[in-house]
Amino acid sequence: MMKNVKRLTAALLVTAMLPVPLMAQGAPAAATQAQPPAGQGSYADLTKLFDEFLTFKGSTPVVGELNSTNVQVSLNDYSAASIDGRRNQMNAFLQRVDNMNVAAWDKAQKVDWLAVRAKLNEQNFLLNVSKPWERDPGFYVDQMLAITFVDLPLKGDALKATQRNLRAVPILVEAAKRNLKNVPGDYADLALHNLAAADGVGHGHPYRTVPPAGVVGWYDDLNSRASQQPALRADITKARNAVLDFQAWLKAQRPSMTAPAGVGEANFNWYLKNVKLLPYNAEQLLTLGARETQRLWAMNALEQHRNRKLPELKPAETAADYAQRIAKTDERIRRWLVEEEIITIPSYVKELDTNVPFIQRQGGLNFWEEIQFRDPSPDHLHAVIPGHRFDGVVARQNKHPIRGRITDGVRTEGWGVWVEEGAQRLGFFEDIGRVRELIDYFGIFRAVRVAGDINLQLNRQTLQEVIDGWREWTPWLDANVARVDAEIYLRRPPGYGLGYTIGMIEMQKLVAEKKHQDGDKFVLKKFHDDFMAAGRLPMSLIRYEMTGKDDEVKKFWARDPLPSQQ
Repeated sequence: MMKNVKRLTAALLVTAMLPVPLMAQGAPAAATQAQPPAGQGSYADLTKLFDEFLTFKGSTPVVGELNSTNVQVSLNDYSAASIDGRRNQMNAFLQRVDNMNVAAWDKAQKVDWLAVRAKLNEQNFLLNVSKPWERDPGFYVDQMLAITFVDLPLKGDALKATQRNLRAVPILVEAAKRNLKNVPGDYADLALHNLAAADGVGHGHPYRTVPPAGVVGWYDDLNSRASQQPALRADITKARNAVLDFQAWLKAQRPSMTAPAGVGEANFNWYLKNVKLLPYNAEQLLTLGARETQRLWAMNALEQHRNRKLPELKPAETAADYAQRIAKTDERIRRWLVEEEIITIPSYVKELDTNVPFIQRQGGLNFWEEIQFRDPSPDHLHAVIPGHRFDGVVARQNKHPIRGRITDGVRTEGWGVWVEEGAQRLGFFEDIGRVRELIDYFGIFRAVRVAGDINLQLNRQTLQEVIDGWREWTPWLDANVARVDAEIYLRRPPGYGLGYTIGMIEMQKLVAEKKHQDGDKFVLKKFHDDFMAAGRLPMSLIRYEMTGKDDEVKKFWARDPLPSQQ
């Protein structure tokens, strides 16, 4: 634990010696090209290519992230020959996108081209670097789990799909045994944990008063519900036995699973530039994250002093009390957004639900519950309105052939963090002052993720070291929430965990530049509406479109070769 503290402290000390223009610096890239390509393809060719790519991507998944709707166990062939075929298809897509007359297009079309090529680069990275089908047992465990979330009884096509999924589990297990190699220990340990343990965090899991004990527990849960559909019982039992067989195999193989978990510095910096379209390298992002951690701790110290005579906020003790707090918060936020002219709420935006259910745990509240049960405002702003759920509803109304089907994690998470802190500065919490402290705790957890995300991917820290460091610096952070988040940022494509704080920093940069350009004509509501209308694109592209500044995007015109392919 002390090693993590020393590492963060060193990063904080370095911050003080950095020049102010850090945020304008670009990552030291391989090749740069000041002009867009002047090939042969038209904008219509770009939209056609994007259609074909999305079909290709959907039919050959390489990331095992599934939810409980329309789940199908993937029995695609992940043999060497099959993967080589997919890589060849990706190379063909990349050659086509590079051979387009982007130089002749207008600014919005240029932005679309960069956004599409970034998505092609991401898939190419997954096929050549991440390779979850051979490195991550969780790629298979996720699929074993997701099919148990189905509601019973079923009939017709839904029943057939569930029978097909259950019967596919033994085949999936045998494929996993064949394909898995070069497995990192952290990946194996996470898979073993998820097979057997319940942590109650459960991103996307159906609510249970007592969460089932891992994947095996969810098969037991499904079997108990099969009293409504006994014909499924034999398939459930066979699938569960296959899961237990995989668990035993993984335990036996665990001592040999010692590969590096992260993608390494060269690959990570490539990803930042060519996929995230960020103008920073890993070391610069570490400095920004450390500086933001330092700032938020200092601001929270002032906030606690300011609130020292106010009573402590008490968590809700009943589901009814909590539900009432959520309803009051939702009404209060919506009224504030309208009255203070923050952003337009379209008429199609209806009730948007909430993230954190009311649970009474024997071990006490987890991090999210410590905050949300006291006051639902922080996550309601971030994840409901005007944050993620609102953002998603608006995005689904976008019928643009490219922007309506594309999203970027730095943009979505940065927006969510921006509205949290924005509410503080806009006076939303003036009559509930202690909630500002809760917003600070959220911000701190976002900020420490930057170092955790990067140090995992650069193989500078293990999963447990990252968890310990986060808990050292984040008030109320429990081991379960820390582990679940660390797993997400290790196993997802790189750079998701840093997107919260870095996305917020990019939002601040964009607002500053627009305010500077517009002067007294700057209108916050119009800015937010224009920002939402741009789509969920990488922040550097939104900046280029909204300000006209091309100092960042000109670094992205050339596609750098993957370090692993050089």
